[in-house]
Amino acid sequence: MNWIRRIMAGRYGPDHLSIFLMFLSIILSVIFRIIGIPWLFFISYIPLVWCIFRMFSRKLEVRSMENYRFMMILSPIYKFFKRIRDRSRDKTHKYLKCPKCKASLRLPKGKGKICITCPKCKYEFIRKT
Repeated sequence: MNWIRRIMAGRYGPDHLSIFLMFLSIILSVIFRIIGIPWLFFISYIPLVWCIFRMFSRKLEVRSMENYRFMMILSPIYKFFKRIRDRSRDKTHKYLKCPKCKASLRLPKGKGKICITCPKCKYEFIRKT
């Protein structure tokens, strides 16, 4: 294992963008194999070559900025799925939206029909929790 450390010394290595590029290459290769056009299969190697180039690059600042920009693009998607996961794990509250301003409201479960006042627009409505 020391030879891997010696090769990778001073190089950028894997990050989120590299992992995404590897999975993209695998997905494209499977899709192009199913389609059955042989020359199209070689397009799936482009993300893989770019991934390997990034991992062995010695320009650490440039690669980290590429990864930072990639993560800024993906952060809303990560936040959306994290919010869905957190809400599905919450067994004591129910989440709804205000019919007027569409603000997200967190309400206790099991209280029956209650009058809800939106904290943003002060709209009152009745819902069952």
